[in-house]
Amino acid sequence: MNDLAKLNKLLHHWMEHNHEHADTYREWAEKAASLGKKELSDTLIKLYNETKKLNELFLKAIDNLK
Repeated sequence: MNDLAKLNKLLHHWMEHNHEHADTYREWAEKAASLGKKELSDTLIKLYNETKKLNELFLKAIDNLK
């Protein structure tokens, strides 16, 4: 496997892993909200949103490999 093929696999893996983290942040934001921790929940939602934005960069990087 050449380096570009390996990087392609890595980018897909990192993007999926990033997506999983984002989902976890959202879940904990909901739990924090239910515990009355609104500021914490808001911060976790911001983490979720920023993490989702990273997936756009992963897609751009994958597209740039072509």
